[in-house]
Amino acid sequence: MSGRQGGKLKPLKAPKKDKKEETDDEIAFKEKKKAEAEALKAAREKALKGGAPAGGGIKKSGKK
Repeated sequence: MSGRQGGKLKPLKAPKKDKKEETDDEIAFKEKKKAEAEALKAAREKALKGGAPAGGGIKKSGKK
């Protein structure tokens, strides 16, 4: 039983991928996605910044 090794096995290294040339369509698509992400981030920050109006909260009736 000396043929098996104990412990964690290291993963095999994957061969490096060649960089492919991007077409104009791919570049335009990436720029569009980046612009959308920035707009979404800005909208999210604006929404978080606004929050509830001051003095708001739960409205109570006039009864005491």
